Amino acid sequence: MKTMPNQETNPITVPSVEQVEGEIQKIKHKKLFRQTLISTIATLIVVAAIAVLLATLFFPFIQVSGSSMEPTLKDGDILVLSSSSKCSYGDLCCISWQNKLLLKRIIAVSGDTVNIDGDGNVYVNDKRLDEPYVIEKSLGICEMEFPYQVPDNKFFILGDNRATSVDSRNAAIGCVGEDQIVGHVLFKIWPLGQKD
Repeated sequence: MKTMPNQETNPITVPSVEQVEGEIQKIKHKKLFRQTLISTIATLIVVAAIAVLLATLFFPFIQVSGSSMEPTLKDGDILVLSSSSKCSYGDLCCISWQNKLLLKRIIAVSGDTVNIDGDGNVYVNDKRLDEPYVIEKSLGICEMEFPYQVPDNKFFILGDNRATSVDSRNAAIGCVGEDQIVGHVLFKIWPLGQKD
């Protein structure tokens, strides 16, 4: 009869209750961390989607390019618009013109009579406008005869930098319709802390 050689047996160590509880806590902690991480990522995705939807449909952003609205708006400023086409006197509006976006100020609405004298003073319905946003008045690039009556369903627009702005005084642009208004400026978001 064959006898088996003596084998050393490894004693089985049984973990203590504290060790078992510690491992259970680690597993629970990992599971809770994963759930929190997944929940946070899902929340961020939903918030980002809502922000993109709002920015696209209701509050589009636009970056100023050029100097036609100086000193009110400077090249590189980033603005938030309201996508409403309802604008009134003095509103800064974003206008679609020949696949370009223009930022201009509403000066007069349909039926108003506009007159600009040689010194660049603007009159609407024979009332001179107080324009603190214009630093240097100028007749600028003007191809129309004054006084001028704004046609029905149109807006007369001017840039604040009257010497260089191409606006309703130019025959290529003329008065703009409500369907051309992308929105009016709500506020500037960049550069931060800069006051108008």
